[in-house]
Amino acid sequence: MKLSYNYTLSINFYRISVLEIPHIPVLLNEVEELFKNLSTGYFLDCTLGFGGHSEALLKNHPHIKLIACDQDRQALEFSKKRLECFKDRISFIQSNFSEILEKISHKENLRGILADIGVSSFQLDKDERGFSLNSNFLDMRMDQNSKMSAYDLVNNYSKEQLAFIFKEYAQLHDANFIAEKICLARNKTPIKSAKELCQIIGKTKHNNRKISKATLAFQAIRIEINQELQALKDFLKNLEILKPRACILAIISFHSLEDRIVKTFFKKWAKNCICDDRALRCECGNNHSLGEILSKKAIVPSKEELLKNSRSSCAKMRAFYFKNIG
Repeated sequence: MKLSYNYTLSINFYRISVLEIPHIPVLLNEVEELFKNLSTGYFLDCTLGFGGHSEALLKNHPHIKLIACDQDRQALEFSKKRLECFKDRISFIQSNFSEILEKISHKENLRGILADIGVSSFQLDKDERGFSLNSNFLDMRMDQNSKMSAYDLVNNYSKEQLAFIFKEYAQLHDANFIAEKICLARNKTPIKSAKELCQIIGKTKHNNRKISKATLAFQAIRIEINQELQALKDFLKNLEILKPRACILAIISFHSLEDRIVKTFFKKWAKNCICDDRALRCECGNNHSLGEILSKKAIVPSKEELLKNSRSSCAKMRAFYFKNIG
């Protein structure tokens, strides 16, 4: 059926139809199941994106209120239109999710928190954003107000700095060689596009996997540009300080390093005893647990979802319940 109207908005020279959803939310059924018992209070969507998860939760839970956060201004503007029928129940905040807990009120009434820390399909596909291997731009900033872009990094980082991020964030064994190729190329002329950078790195498959070295290198650059791992650590540290009461936290990650960070924090939060492992007996009181891990193993997409959305293949969700302390 063809709809009779079409609303468009123009931001940063983009035009998006509000009726054409530019991103498929991953693990949507699993997110809905996890938060199915929400009744009242506030739900914090730390990475609103294009509103897919939040729209489903607002529909299913008519008495909850949403705090919607994203650092991407375009995503926020799109979601304001998409979720307009719920506007009386939503507060929109432009912020990196690592800082959102410092900016919101109603912390004591938080009952659910979701952070989907992947890059949206729209960001990947939109040429101007410079995330794609075939892009004519070299940007990769999630917050376009950020000072440093991928262009700045690629053309100004030292060989040692480039090699470090390729080795640390992409586990590329030939990180030094790739960094040297980039430096040799930029000495002749600045590298101006993702497409050009991809040609320099090459699309050789990494360790006989389906993924290419260029894809992994791009991922490493994106992580560095947006300080994604540090942002995740800061967010989790702030949650540890806040200790929300009777609240479910779900984090969806797309990178093994991110998943490892989440897993480590959850294990720490679930421990009752914080005594040194070498202690002969517990002396801490054995009551330091902040709650319990709801997902002993990471929750991954179903076969049906993978068939519909191949980009969900790397998604992993872990969940934690903060108990009602005090």
